[in-house]
Amino acid sequence: MDYLALQKLAKAELHCHLDGSISMQTIRQLADLAMIDLPENDEELKSLITAPETIESLMDYLKTFDFIRPLLQSKEALSLAAYDVAKQAAMENVIYLEVRFAPELSMDKGLSASDTVEAVLDGLKKAEQDFGIVARVLVCGLKQSDPSLTLDIFENIIHLAKKGLVGFDFAGNEADFPTEMLSNLIQQTQNLGLPMTFHAGECGCVSNILTGIELGIRRFGHSTALVKDPDAIAKFVKAGATAEMCLTSNLQTKAAKTIDDFPYFPLYQAGANITINTDNRTVSDTNLTKEYELWNKYFGTRKKDFYQFNQAAINASFASEREKELLLSKLEKAYLVSGNELE
Repeated sequence: MDYLALQKLAKAELHCHLDGSISMQTIRQLADLAMIDLPENDEELKSLITAPETIESLMDYLKTFDFIRPLLQSKEALSLAAYDVAKQAAMENVIYLEVRFAPELSMDKGLSASDTVEAVLDGLKKAEQDFGIVARVLVCGLKQSDPSLTLDIFENIIHLAKKGLVGFDFAGNEADFPTEMLSNLIQQTQNLGLPMTFHAGECGCVSNILTGIELGIRRFGHSTALVKDPDAIAKFVKAGATAEMCLTSNLQTKAAKTIDDFPYFPLYQAGANITINTDNRTVSDTNLTKEYELWNKYFGTRKKDFYQFNQAAINASFASEREKELLLSKLEKAYLVSGNELE
């Protein structure tokens, strides 16, 4: 399938970080708002906001985000960024998008956690009105942060659940802060009443995924460490868990050192719920259509597979049941051709 055909496919995305996905044009706009000087040359700016190809680990990849942090310290900036990311997604026929971000990283100049989430929700709402995309928010806690800070943030934003906040996540330094270390905080978060997804498996430790399953989590960002553990894959499938797979970023961070180290085929053959995601559009210099193109190139993924993966994404999403029904119907109409046969 060529790029244009892939771009036209209806899509759903569950794993997209706000601060890693802002377009260069909007980054320049945010810098003007924050009165921060940027390089005038686009290639020079791109080198600052895109992870280099030669990074050695997830932590090296995460350093790229330090450049964006000062640009997202006002409600206007957060709203503009959210609108921009949802617009980018809508332009490639994403019908449902979950955008995630960590309020902690936008509270340096006095914004409250509620301020940050409300601003992101405002930007997504405007994008919904302008482009028809359904866009929701996931709030991240950082694994390396003080648990009391994370819980305080979560408790202070839970009232926004009726306005488009649909779930929680934990991201950040997985290698030094394994799932087991965070078990109490995870349970406290679950008690707030919203569903959770969880970054796990990027640093090669499959126990971080299995512990998450034991704690009742059923969505996992990346899940890369499952690749060579058939027993863990069987537990993943039995639990009905969903993998939020991010091919480009996994290759960049060396979570998968080669295509053969990426867990797609083992998960697919085991019947796991698979979804395709960008992770960070700008930091990884990608978009969802590029990801589909890579899946088609490396794995032979076809239209019927993309349909299946998007069904899995909507079913695993944190949208309401009514929204899921409408989205699945929209997806079906977009994919089915005459005679109800997929190409």
